Amino acid sequence: MIKHVTNATFDEEVLASSKPVLMEVWASWCVPCKAMEPTIDAVAAEFEGRVQVTKLNVDENPELAQKLDVMSLPTLMMFKNGQPIDHLVGLATKDRLTGFVSAALA
Repeated sequence: MIKHVTNATFDEEVLASSKPVLMEVWASWCVPCKAMEPTIDAVAAEFEGRVQVTKLNVDENPELAQKLDVMSLPTLMMFKNGQPIDHLVGLATKDRLTGFVSAALA
């Protein structure tokens, strides 16, 4: 299940998560973000129970996006033990995103 995080829920849902977290920073007007939706859904299903998948709407949470130094959309970030450990910028294939998440689990 993909959770939508906000400024108010970020600490609890991402930083305090007992599992690694994949977070997509996106916007409704972003064409590559829309193209990523099926890939994000597939990766969320593949890693269910092992990785928490979240989405952060940059338009609704600009302060948090700025704090995370997000400059382009979509930005995909991996968090582990409350720390950002890696990120991808732009449209990613399912294989690339699966490898990205698998590396965080290693």
